[in-house]
Amino acid sequence: MNKNNYDLMNTKTYFYDLPEELIAQTPKEPRDSSRLLVYHRDSGQIEHKIFSDIINYFHSGDVLVVNNTRVLPARLFGKKDTGAIIEVLLLKRIDFYTWEVLAKPGKRLKNGTIIYFSDELKGEVLSNTEFGGKIIRFDFEGVFEQIIDQIGIMPLPPYIKNQYKDKNRYQTVYNKFTGSSAAPTAGLHFTKELLQKLKEKGVEIVEVLLHVGLGTFRPVNEDNILNHKMHSEYIEVSDKSAEILNKAKSENRRIIAVGTTSVRVLESATDNNGIIHACKKETDIFIYPGYKFKMVDALITNFHLPESTLIMLVSAFCGYDETMQIYNTAVKEKYRFFSFGDATLIL
Repeated sequence: MNKNNYDLMNTKTYFYDLPEELIAQTPKEPRDSSRLLVYHRDSGQIEHKIFSDIINYFHSGDVLVVNNTRVLPARLFGKKDTGAIIEVLLLKRIDFYTWEVLAKPGKRLKNGTIIYFSDELKGEVLSNTEFGGKIIRFDFEGVFEQIIDQIGIMPLPPYIKNQYKDKNRYQTVYNKFTGSSAAPTAGLHFTKELLQKLKEKGVEIVEVLLHVGLGTFRPVNEDNILNHKMHSEYIEVSDKSAEILNKAKSENRRIIAVGTTSVRVLESATDNNGIIHACKKETDIFIYPGYKFKMVDALITNFHLPESTLIMLVSAFCGYDETMQIYNTAVKEKYRFFSFGDATLIL
Protein backbone atom coordinates (compact mmCIF):
# COMPACT_ATOMS: atom_id res chain seq x y z
CA MET A 1 0.00 0.00 0.00
CA ASN A 2 1.44 3.36 -1.02
CA LYS A 3 1.73 6.00 1.72
CA ASN A 4 -0.36 8.38 -0.39
CA ASN A 5 -3.25 5.93 -0.54
CA TYR A 6 -4.23 5.66 3.10
CA ASP A 7 -5.13 7.85 6.03
CA LEU A 8 -3.51 6.90 9.35
CA MET A 9 -6.34 8.61 11.22
CA ASN A 10 -8.94 6.36 9.55
CA THR A 11 -9.91 3.33 11.62
CA LYS A 12 -10.39 1.15 8.53
CA THR A 13 -6.72 1.64 7.67
CA TYR A 14 -5.92 -0.75 10.54
CA PHE A 15 -7.96 -3.64 9.15
CA TYR A 16 -6.29 -6.86 8.03
CA ASP A 17 -7.70 -10.20 6.88
CA LEU A 18 -7.42 -12.96 9.47
CA PRO A 19 -8.60 -16.53 8.84
CA GLU A 20 -10.74 -17.64 11.78
CA GLU A 21 -8.70 -20.82 12.26
CA LEU A 22 -5.69 -18.69 13.31
CA ILE A 23 -7.51 -17.36 16.41
CA ALA A 24 -5.99 -19.35 19.28
CA GLN A 25 -8.60 -21.13 21.40
CA THR A 26 -6.22 -22.66 23.95
CA PRO A 27 -2.83 -21.63 25.31
CA LYS A 28 0.39 -23.45 24.43
CA GLU A 29 2.03 -25.64 27.04
CA PRO A 30 4.52 -24.92 28.43
CA ARG A 31 3.97 -21.17 28.38
CA ASP A 32 7.24 -20.34 26.64
CA SER A 33 6.73 -22.84 23.80
CA SER A 34 4.58 -20.43 21.78
CA ARG A 35 6.07 -19.00 18.60
CA LEU A 36 7.90 -15.67 18.52
CA LEU A 37 8.17 -13.37 15.52
CA VAL A 38 11.18 -11.09 15.95
CA TYR A 39 11.15 -7.80 14.01
CA HIS A 40 14.28 -5.63 13.77
CA ARG A 41 13.26 -2.01 13.18
CA ASP A 42 16.71 -0.93 12.01
CA SER A 43 16.94 -3.45 9.17
CA GLY A 44 13.37 -4.65 8.63
CA GLN A 45 14.55 -8.23 9.19
CA ILE A 46 12.03 -10.78 10.44
CA GLU A 47 13.01 -13.95 12.30
CA HIS A 48 10.84 -16.88 13.36
CA LYS A 49 11.66 -18.30 16.77
CA ILE A 50 10.17 -19.97 19.85
CA PHE A 51 9.36 -17.69 22.80
CA SER A 52 12.01 -19.27 25.03
CA ASP A 53 14.58 -18.04 22.45
CA ILE A 54 13.80 -14.48 23.52
CA ILE A 55 16.62 -14.65 26.07
CA ASN A 56 19.10 -14.46 23.16
CA TYR A 57 17.90 -10.94 22.33
CA PHE A 58 18.54 -9.52 25.81
CA HIS A 59 21.77 -7.94 27.03
CA SER A 60 23.07 -7.49 30.55
CA GLY A 61 21.72 -4.18 31.83
CA ASP A 62 18.45 -4.32 29.90
CA VAL A 63 15.32 -3.55 31.92
CA LEU A 64 12.25 -5.73 31.38
CA VAL A 65 9.03 -4.03 32.49
CA VAL A 66 6.05 -6.23 33.43
CA ASN A 67 2.49 -5.47 34.53
CA ASN A 68 1.85 -7.29 37.81
CA THR A 69 -1.94 -7.00 37.79
CA ARG A 70 -4.07 -10.04 38.63
CA VAL A 71 -7.27 -10.87 36.75
CA LEU A 72 -10.46 -11.02 38.79
CA PRO A 73 -12.96 -13.76 37.82
CA ALA A 74 -15.00 -10.75 36.81
CA ARG A 75 -17.85 -12.36 34.85
CA LEU A 76 -20.90 -12.85 37.06
CA PHE A 77 -24.37 -14.22 36.40
CA GLY A 78 -27.32 -13.10 38.51
CA LYS A 79 -31.09 -12.88 38.44
CA LYS A 80 -33.63 -10.12 38.80
CA ASP A 81 -36.81 -10.56 40.87
CA THR A 82 -38.54 -11.54 37.63
CA GLY A 83 -36.13 -14.45 37.15
CA ALA A 84 -34.46 -12.81 34.16
CA ILE A 85 -30.76 -13.68 33.97
CA ILE A 86 -28.30 -10.78 33.94
CA GLU A 87 -24.62 -11.08 32.99
CA VAL A 88 -22.28 -8.58 34.64
CA LEU A 89 -18.63 -7.89 33.85
CA LEU A 90 -16.76 -6.02 36.60
CA LEU A 91 -14.65 -3.25 35.06
CA LYS A 92 -13.41 -0.84 37.69
CA ARG A 93 -13.77 -0.52 41.44
CA ILE A 94 -14.99 2.93 42.45
CA ASP A 95 -15.05 2.38 46.20
CA PHE A 96 -15.35 -0.49 48.68
CA TYR A 97 -18.89 -1.38 47.60
CA THR A 98 -19.30 0.20 44.17
CA TRP A 99 -18.14 -0.94 40.73
CA GLU A 100 -18.40 0.21 37.16
CA VAL A 101 -19.64 -2.76 35.09
CA LEU A 102 -20.91 -3.85 31.72
CA ALA A 103 -24.27 -5.61 31.92
CA LYS A 104 -26.24 -7.76 29.46
CA PRO A 105 -29.00 -7.14 28.66
CA GLY A 106 -28.22 -3.62 29.83
CA LYS A 107 -30.85 -1.47 28.13
CA ARG A 108 -33.69 -2.98 30.16
CA LEU A 109 -31.77 -2.71 33.42
CA LYS A 110 -33.32 0.27 35.18
CA ASN A 111 -31.81 2.21 38.05
CA GLY A 112 -32.88 0.66 41.35
CA THR A 113 -32.98 -2.89 39.97
CA ILE A 114 -31.64 -5.50 42.40
CA ILE A 115 -29.57 -8.37 40.96
CA TYR A 116 -29.08 -11.52 43.06
CA PHE A 117 -25.80 -13.34 42.37
CA SER A 118 -25.62 -15.75 45.33
CA ASP A 119 -26.75 -16.07 48.92
CA GLU A 120 -23.82 -13.83 49.91
CA LEU A 121 -23.92 -11.29 47.08
CA LYS A 122 -26.46 -8.96 45.51
CA GLY A 123 -26.18 -5.62 43.76
CA GLU A 124 -28.30 -2.53 43.07
CA VAL A 125 -28.07 -0.65 39.77
CA LEU A 126 -27.39 3.00 40.62
CA SER A 127 -26.80 4.75 37.30
CA ASN A 128 -25.52 4.60 33.72
CA THR A 129 -22.02 5.47 32.46
CA GLU A 130 -21.04 7.42 29.36
CA PHE A 131 -19.49 4.25 27.92
CA GLY A 132 -22.72 2.25 27.98
CA GLY A 133 -22.07 0.57 31.31
CA LYS A 134 -23.69 0.65 34.73
CA ILE A 135 -22.71 1.64 38.25
CA ILE A 136 -23.64 -1.12 40.71
CA ARG A 137 -23.44 -0.99 44.49
CA PHE A 138 -22.85 -4.46 45.93
CA ASP A 139 -24.15 -5.80 49.22
CA PHE A 140 -22.24 -8.83 50.47
CA GLU A 141 -21.53 -10.96 53.51
CA GLY A 142 -17.85 -11.82 53.93
CA VAL A 143 -14.88 -10.81 51.77
CA PHE A 144 -15.88 -9.56 48.32
CA GLU A 145 -12.83 -11.01 46.52
CA GLN A 146 -13.36 -14.45 48.08
CA ILE A 147 -17.00 -14.47 46.99
CA ILE A 148 -16.01 -13.48 43.44
CA ASP A 149 -13.34 -16.20 43.38
CA GLN A 150 -16.04 -18.73 44.20
CA ILE A 151 -18.84 -17.62 41.89
CA GLY A 152 -17.05 -15.61 39.19
CA ILE A 153 -15.90 -16.83 35.80
CA MET A 154 -12.70 -15.74 34.07
CA PRO A 155 -13.62 -13.00 31.57
CA LEU A 156 -12.21 -14.63 28.45
CA PRO A 157 -12.70 -12.63 25.22
CA PRO A 158 -15.73 -13.54 23.07
CA TYR A 159 -13.56 -15.01 20.29
CA ILE A 160 -12.48 -17.79 22.69
CA LYS A 161 -15.42 -20.17 22.33
CA ASN A 162 -14.97 -22.42 25.37
CA GLN A 163 -14.44 -21.44 28.99
CA TYR A 164 -10.91 -22.48 29.97
CA LYS A 165 -10.92 -24.58 33.14
CA ASP A 166 -7.58 -23.53 34.66
CA LYS A 167 -8.06 -20.01 36.04
CA ASN A 168 -4.33 -19.65 36.69
CA ARG A 169 -3.48 -20.13 33.01
CA TYR A 170 -5.13 -16.77 32.30
CA GLN A 171 -2.80 -15.15 34.84
CA THR A 172 0.86 -14.19 34.44
CA VAL A 173 3.30 -16.02 36.72
CA TYR A 174 4.21 -12.66 38.30
CA ASN A 175 0.66 -11.42 39.06
CA LYS A 176 0.20 -9.74 42.45
CA PHE A 177 -2.59 -7.17 42.68
CA THR A 178 -6.18 -8.11 41.81
CA GLY A 179 -8.18 -5.68 39.71
CA SER A 180 -8.13 -6.54 35.99
CA SER A 181 -11.02 -7.55 33.77
CA ALA A 182 -8.65 -9.12 31.23
CA ALA A 183 -5.11 -10.47 31.30
CA PRO A 184 -2.09 -8.51 30.05
CA THR A 185 -1.65 -11.34 27.56
CA ALA A 186 1.92 -10.72 26.35
CA GLY A 187 3.03 -11.70 29.84
CA LEU A 188 1.36 -15.11 29.64
CA HIS A 189 4.37 -16.46 27.70
CA PHE A 190 6.82 -16.06 30.57
CA THR A 191 7.67 -18.89 32.95
CA LYS A 192 9.37 -18.43 36.32
CA GLU A 193 12.34 -20.35 34.92
CA LEU A 194 12.69 -18.02 31.93
CA LEU A 195 12.50 -14.97 34.17
CA GLN A 196 15.20 -16.45 36.40
CA LYS A 197 17.45 -17.04 33.38
CA LEU A 198 16.98 -13.42 32.34
CA LYS A 199 17.98 -12.25 35.82
CA GLU A 200 21.07 -14.47 35.70
CA LYS A 201 21.97 -12.83 32.39
CA GLY A 202 21.93 -9.41 34.10
CA VAL A 203 18.47 -8.26 33.06
CA GLU A 204 16.63 -6.13 35.64
CA ILE A 205 12.91 -6.90 35.98
CA VAL A 206 10.74 -3.96 37.01
CA GLU A 207 7.08 -4.24 37.97
CA VAL A 208 4.44 -1.63 37.20
CA LEU A 209 0.66 -1.88 37.49
CA LEU A 210 -2.23 -1.28 35.12
CA HIS A 211 -5.61 -2.78 35.95
CA VAL A 212 -6.87 -3.81 32.52
CA GLY A 213 -10.39 -2.57 31.87
CA LEU A 214 -12.53 -1.22 29.07
CA GLY A 215 -9.83 1.15 27.83
CA THR A 216 -7.66 -1.70 26.63
CA PHE A 217 -10.21 -3.78 24.74
CA ARG A 218 -13.01 -1.35 23.87
CA PRO A 219 -13.41 -1.32 20.06
CA VAL A 220 -12.89 1.83 18.01
CA ASN A 221 -16.33 2.66 16.61
CA GLU A 222 -15.41 6.05 15.18
CA ASP A 223 -14.30 6.39 11.54
CA ASN A 224 -11.70 8.93 12.62
CA ILE A 225 -9.53 7.57 15.44
CA LEU A 226 -9.15 11.09 16.86
CA ASN A 227 -12.81 10.91 17.85
CA HIS A 228 -12.28 7.74 19.89
CA LYS A 229 -12.34 8.38 23.63
CA MET A 230 -10.31 6.02 25.79
CA HIS A 231 -11.80 4.69 29.00
CA SER A 232 -9.48 5.44 31.94
CA GLU A 233 -7.61 2.69 33.78
CA TYR A 234 -5.75 2.71 37.10
CA ILE A 235 -1.93 2.64 37.05
CA GLU A 236 0.88 2.61 39.60
CA VAL A 237 4.63 3.15 39.39
CA SER A 238 6.55 2.75 42.66
CA ASP A 239 9.43 4.95 43.77
CA LYS A 240 11.80 1.99 43.37
CA SER A 241 10.62 1.20 39.83
CA ALA A 242 10.93 4.85 38.79
CA GLU A 243 14.45 5.03 40.24
CA ILE A 244 15.61 1.90 38.36
CA LEU A 245 14.07 3.08 35.08
CA ASN A 246 15.52 6.59 35.28
CA LYS A 247 18.98 5.25 36.10
CA ALA A 248 18.83 2.81 33.19
CA LYS A 249 17.65 5.52 30.81
CA SER A 250 20.43 7.88 31.90
CA GLU A 251 22.94 5.10 31.14
CA ASN A 252 21.41 4.43 27.70
CA ARG A 253 20.26 0.94 28.70
CA ARG A 254 17.24 -0.51 26.95
CA ILE A 255 13.74 -0.42 28.41
CA ILE A 256 11.78 -3.42 27.10
CA ALA A 257 8.04 -3.38 27.78
CA VAL A 258 6.01 -6.57 28.12
CA GLY A 259 2.69 -5.77 26.48
CA THR A 260 0.79 -2.67 25.50
CA THR A 261 -0.42 -2.19 29.08
CA SER A 262 3.17 -1.77 30.33
CA VAL A 263 3.80 0.67 27.46
CA ARG A 264 0.79 2.74 28.49
CA VAL A 265 1.98 2.87 32.11
CA LEU A 266 5.50 3.91 31.15
CA GLU A 267 4.42 6.55 28.68
CA SER A 268 1.72 7.91 31.02
CA ALA A 269 4.18 8.34 33.89
CA THR A 270 7.09 9.81 31.87
CA ASP A 271 7.37 13.56 31.37
CA ASN A 272 8.52 15.36 28.22
CA ASN A 273 12.10 15.36 29.50
CA GLY A 274 12.14 11.56 29.56
CA ILE A 275 11.93 11.29 33.36
CA ILE A 276 9.47 8.77 34.79
CA HIS A 277 7.71 9.66 38.05
CA ALA A 278 6.23 7.44 40.75
CA CYS A 279 2.46 7.67 40.61
CA LYS A 280 -0.91 6.22 41.52
CA LYS A 281 -3.45 7.61 39.09
CA GLU A 282 -5.84 7.03 36.20
CA THR A 283 -4.67 7.09 32.59
CA ASP A 284 -6.62 7.36 29.36
CA ILE A 285 -3.56 7.67 27.12
CA PHE A 286 -4.26 6.74 23.48
CA ILE A 287 -1.13 5.98 21.46
CA TYR A 288 -1.40 6.05 17.67
CA PRO A 289 0.97 6.93 14.77
CA GLY A 290 2.66 10.25 15.28
CA TYR A 291 3.23 9.62 19.00
CA LYS A 292 6.83 10.14 20.19
CA PHE A 293 7.86 7.48 22.69
CA LYS A 294 9.64 8.80 25.77
CA MET A 295 10.59 5.64 27.66
CA VAL A 296 10.06 2.41 25.69
CA ASP A 297 12.90 1.05 23.49
CA ALA A 298 11.57 -2.42 22.63
CA LEU A 299 8.21 -4.18 22.85
CA ILE A 300 6.99 -7.72 23.45
CA THR A 301 3.36 -8.10 22.43
CA ASN A 302 0.77 -10.50 21.05
CA PHE A 303 -1.05 -10.13 17.73
CA HIS A 304 -4.05 -7.82 18.15
CA LEU A 305 -7.52 -7.45 16.69
CA PRO A 306 -7.95 -5.47 13.47
CA GLU A 307 -8.95 -1.82 13.97
CA SER A 308 -8.10 -1.95 17.70
CA THR A 309 -6.28 0.69 19.74
CA LEU A 310 -3.63 -1.97 20.37
CA ILE A 311 -2.65 -2.40 16.71
CA MET A 312 -2.61 1.40 16.48
CA LEU A 313 -0.13 1.51 19.37
CA VAL A 314 2.10 -1.06 17.63
CA SER A 315 1.89 1.02 14.43
CA ALA A 316 3.02 4.06 16.39
CA PHE A 317 5.97 2.12 17.77
CA CYS A 318 7.38 0.56 14.62
CA GLY A 319 5.55 2.25 11.74
CA TYR A 320 2.29 1.46 9.96
CA ASP A 321 3.79 -0.23 6.88
CA GLU A 322 6.12 -2.22 9.10
CA THR A 323 3.23 -3.33 11.33
CA MET A 324 1.21 -4.50 8.32
CA GLN A 325 4.28 -6.40 7.09
CA ILE A 326 4.55 -8.12 10.49
CA TYR A 327 0.87 -9.04 10.52
CA ASN A 328 0.73 -10.21 6.91
CA THR A 329 3.81 -12.35 7.52
CA ALA A 330 2.26 -13.80 10.68
CA VAL A 331 -0.90 -14.73 8.78
CA LYS A 332 1.11 -16.28 5.94
CA GLU A 333 3.23 -18.28 8.40
CA LYS A 334 0.11 -19.34 10.33
CA TYR A 335 0.98 -17.80 13.67
CA ARG A 336 -1.71 -18.05 16.36
CA PHE A 337 -3.49 -14.77 17.12
CA PHE A 338 -4.96 -12.84 20.07
CA SER A 339 -5.01 -13.62 23.81
CA PHE A 340 -3.84 -17.25 23.79
CA GLY A 341 -1.79 -16.77 20.62
CA ASP A 342 1.84 -16.27 19.73
CA ALA A 343 4.03 -13.24 20.39
CA THR A 344 6.17 -10.72 18.60
CA LEU A 345 9.35 -9.00 19.77
CA ILE A 346 9.93 -5.59 18.19
CA LEU A 347 13.48 -4.36 18.64
